[in-house]
Amino acid sequence: MNSKAAQLKKLINSQRLEFLMEAHNGISAKIVEESGFQGIWGSGLSISASQGVRDCNEISWTQILQTAEFMSDATSIPILIDADTGFGNFNNVRRLVKKLEQIDIAGMCIEDKLFPKTNSFIDGEQQTLADPYEFAGKIKAAKDTQNDPDFCVVARVESFIAGWGLSEALRRAEIYLEAGADAILIHSKKNTAEQVVDFKSEWGNRCPLIIVPTMYHSTPTSIFREHQFSIAIWANQIMRSAITAMQATAAHIYEQEAIAETEQQVVPVSEIFRLQNTRELKNAENLYLPHSNKKTAETRPSDSETPLTKNQ
Repeated sequence: MNSKAAQLKKLINSQRLEFLMEAHNGISAKIVEESGFQGIWGSGLSISASQGVRDCNEISWTQILQTAEFMSDATSIPILIDADTGFGNFNNVRRLVKKLEQIDIAGMCIEDKLFPKTNSFIDGEQQTLADPYEFAGKIKAAKDTQNDPDFCVVARVESFIAGWGLSEALRRAEIYLEAGADAILIHSKKNTAEQVVDFKSEWGNRCPLIIVPTMYHSTPTSIFREHQFSIAIWANQIMRSAITAMQATAAHIYEQEAIAETEQQVVPVSEIFRLQNTRELKNAENLYLPHSNKKTAETRPSDSETPLTKNQ
């Protein structure tokens, strides 16, 4: 099987529209893979939310790495990690790339905003963008640092989010492409796909183009195919659906002071064990643990042989 980085590069360069689904921990990543998706978006928003903190670098980059490692270990499909602004300057980016490759993360997406970042859907027009050439230096540093030639660096253009027009978005994307970006992610918070479609029409096929249709969710997927976008990222739906279910379950149990009805609406504990791959551990125990050391009722000392009895 191709490396995870090679798998992601193949998706990005596919001649058809591909999809990445959000995950935020090991079990959600495994569920995404079992659902049939060929790649995972390691969402910064969702990973932050899973820890109960805000999506403005309140969770550290090492905590992001720890979560990403669990996600990578639990799956065989590639992960594109949301690396915010790269968690610092070009030097931080260089170290980040080394660590991501060590835990078999296939690629990273960095955005051209300032550290600490703020989520794009919170007062976007008030957010300051990075100098495009300074940001391009981060991209070049990442590409110069990677050991795996298939490791992907995606440059996320936030011009539309910050209230800039199409020309600025195109200018920045061109600078980032020249710096070595493997793909461009063009972001928009409009409730229609107009901005990203206009960008694609001008951009053409200079490099793969990725979109995140969170806000323009009612746009038919056929539109994305028609305009030949490379990848659509479903960026936070797993986390949002989990919150819906957890809120409903917690409220119901609180009101009923019982769990009988809830048991009919949730997966059995055995499904958790399956997702955790408990069977593999049992098989490994049979293979590696000495059977003679397994304690049974026959090998436990009798009551007459307890230390207390002997001392008497």
